[in-house]
Amino acid sequence: MGEPREAFVELQKRLNRPGTLVLDALRRAQAQDGRIDAQDLERIAGEFGWPVAAVAGSASYYADFAEGRRGQRHVRVCEGTSCFVSTQGQHIRRLEQILGVRLGECAADGSVSLQGVRCLGYCYDSPALLDDEQPGSGELLGGLFGDPHAAERRTKPDWAEPLKMAATQIPHASTVDRAVVLAGLAGDEGAWEVWPDVVAAGQPAQVMAELARSGLRGRGGAGFPVAKKWSAAAHESAPRCVVANGDEGDPGSFCDRLLMESDPHRILEGLALAAFAVGAQHGLILVRSEYPTALARMRTAVAHARKMGHLGRRVHGSDFDFDVEIVRGAGSYVAGEETALLQALAGLRATVRARPPYPTSRGYLGQPTAVNNVETLAAVPWIVRHGGAAYARLGHPDEPGTKLVCLSQLFRHPGVYEVEYGVPLRHLVEDLGGGLREPHRLRAVQVGGPLGGFLSPDQLDLPLLSRPLAEAGVALGHGSLVAVDSAMPAAAILQHAWAFGAAESCGACTPCRVGTRRGLELVDRIRDPAQARAALADHEPLLEVLNVASLCAFGSGISSAVRSLLRIYSDELRREGE
Repeated sequence: MGEPREAFVELQKRLNRPGTLVLDALRRAQAQDGRIDAQDLERIAGEFGWPVAAVAGSASYYADFAEGRRGQRHVRVCEGTSCFVSTQGQHIRRLEQILGVRLGECAADGSVSLQGVRCLGYCYDSPALLDDEQPGSGELLGGLFGDPHAAERRTKPDWAEPLKMAATQIPHASTVDRAVVLAGLAGDEGAWEVWPDVVAAGQPAQVMAELARSGLRGRGGAGFPVAKKWSAAAHESAPRCVVANGDEGDPGSFCDRLLMESDPHRILEGLALAAFAVGAQHGLILVRSEYPTALARMRTAVAHARKMGHLGRRVHGSDFDFDVEIVRGAGSYVAGEETALLQALAGLRATVRARPPYPTSRGYLGQPTAVNNVETLAAVPWIVRHGGAAYARLGHPDEPGTKLVCLSQLFRHPGVYEVEYGVPLRHLVEDLGGGLREPHRLRAVQVGGPLGGFLSPDQLDLPLLSRPLAEAGVALGHGSLVAVDSAMPAAAILQHAWAFGAAESCGACTPCRVGTRRGLELVDRIRDPAQARAALADHEPLLEVLNVASLCAFGSGISSAVRSLLRIYSDELRREGE
């Protein structure tokens, strides 16, 4: 039997009409009258030569195109972990009162609609919202709560400041004497300083060799060796693609947003170096729709890079052609998984695909594709300039190099910090983060987002390394730390974990699609004294099914996260059910 093929992708290839613009076409249709109707679906299908079913599938999948009308003013409010912990969800109730519309609904006169999203990337200043394309967080929400000076403050904040502070004040946790990912912000070196000489020299094998020496692994959560991924794609037949994953959806993580807004050229240079090593002429970057400023700055950076000769035909007088396309996402957490991301880039439903075949052999439109997240790519120029051996000396022998760690709003010093792998979590929480602000007391720390898991304060001597954390029942993931204080009810944080799973499951496999909703039912039973003990016991078989039978890491990640909560909050959950 031959390799499995995606029918709609094959259609795109035959018609030479790739679907990267399908999501934009749906967005334009929605903007006309606040909704996407059957006529819109037929028109877009005819425009792209697709079956109506393919367009309808995409329109019904993404959160941005959810059923119902979108108001003239559309407000997206964050339901992510940091925002939830900061108010126990009360910011949403208050916002509903002020706007006069319920979450997920549109006002009868079409004036305003309110949508919940799982993260907006402002976890250092929770709670957060997007008022159309205008971000607001922390004290800026005072405008919605009757603060007369909020409008004045809206125009002043530099939303990348947490990243700049981390780079200039306390960028490293141990022995790093030079920033790597934050190098440009620290003033050590700028972007596009490596690329012209590398592409003119015409030695892609040298770039690949330095990456292999560095030991760089993916920073998006999976931790796969970058050189191994690039090499696999390079050995496939052309044409090949490289993709930058800017769909940072983990609640608690915001470093990718800040990188795209503050240093987009470094990401583009890393993508160009990846393309050169792989032998790809086409690059794509998917940016979350929840990150409108990042999207605009990435597009501006691409235009400037073309003007400066870094992109285009015969780059810097070489024989190498390379250009980049920016694609705006449409609201899907699972689109951060690489096979789902490739589906989204093709304009299709961002559902996970079974592997093999792997993206390095059959990726975007069936072409060999290397996918890396933006933090990973931002490290590549430093490695090529200073050498893989210099990078490998940083960090830990098991995981060399540095990692951006995000600290959430309850810490005294929230923000992004570049640290070496292997530093104790306690150093991040107590030294860099400064512990929790008064009057909060630390009860748990969510590590690596909703699929990572939770640790208790007595586990903070664990190092920032994948294996020891996995042995403790959590995953490093994207490297975010969200503080949960002692005021948070145990059943509430457990329900929050299950609700995330139920809302963001792509639905491709039954264990995850049905199991997460079953988990929500169990939380309701825990609150009933007559059923609490049985409901806690019923968690274990459900979690085991999610762990072993889910198609991708989403189901197993939810299982691990819930297990960690049951471990930390076991006594409280039993008391709450009594």
